[in-house]
Amino acid sequence: MANFSNDKEAADALVLKVKELKKEIGKVIIGQEEVIDGVITSIISNGHALLIGVPGLAKTLLIKTISEALDMSFNRVQFTPDLMPSDILGSEILDETRNLKFNKGPVFANIVLADEINRTPPKTQAALLEAMQEKSVTVSGTNYPLPKPFFVLATQNPIEQEGTYPLPEAQLDRFMFNMVLDYPSAAEEINIVKATTSSSSVTVNNILSGEEIIAFQELVKRVPVADNVYEYGVSLVRRTRAGRDQASDKVNVYIDYGAGPRASQYLIIGAKAHAIIAGKYSPDIEDVQAVAKMVLRHRIVRNYKAEAEGISADSIIESIF
Repeated sequence: MANFSNDKEAADALVLKVKELKKEIGKVIIGQEEVIDGVITSIISNGHALLIGVPGLAKTLLIKTISEALDMSFNRVQFTPDLMPSDILGSEILDETRNLKFNKGPVFANIVLADEINRTPPKTQAALLEAMQEKSVTVSGTNYPLPKPFFVLATQNPIEQEGTYPLPEAQLDRFMFNMVLDYPSAAEEINIVKATTSSSSVTVNNILSGEEIIAFQELVKRVPVADNVYEYGVSLVRRTRAGRDQASDKVNVYIDYGAGPRASQYLIIGAKAHAIIAGKYSPDIEDVQAVAKMVLRHRIVRNYKAEAEGISADSIIESIF
């Protein structure tokens, strides 16, 4: 990565890099700009992301395309009911000299695609989520650090319940962002069909290296934040907690449990990254609001009344802005 004389130069370089990155991704992925922005923001923020959408919305292709545009190692793990923790983390095997040797699993990559993470039992889910939290793997008492940078980008199908194991709230909390993919517009769908039913092929070029991403992550940490933005981010999270002073009537009626302090941390770091990518040198309240749904929607637990009346997490979050 080029040496910049100051953080302003580095921030300007990040804006240009992200534009190039989006251009490369756009060669393959049509539409889904909001989700692409979210994944890029989570990577620059050093956070993991969960993508939820019905089959056929290119969740897996989107993540694979982003990995191709980043000059880093990539592994895909297809989660199935019979997947074991060792299939992800690795295991010890006997080598030619009859000594135990650790055979690294697919988690040892810069980007790990956990495809359909809710299709594997809790024991295997927990093994991956522990690696996400600790950024290392412990096997037979030996600790093995994971490569840097390290991201888990997971996908989940929201409609099939049979044969799935939903992630508990405590484990969902490991994901910085929860992004929901929607159906494409009519024009986008026509372009998708044209692109995928012809013989044309595209090449996605590397735009960012692992070293550059680490440097930009450090830059995001140094971004200054005004006190009123800190206060707004924390107050948003506190408003999700039913029965507390700042909770609204809608939260008190429809929420069992609100978001914890990790949500406040992710709101601010996400707002910093969102601001830098947008060409600003410090986040404002609009940047906090821009990432709020992605940060909060999987951290608030709706009650039975909300489920029965069809009150979505997003509508509750909008009511507390």
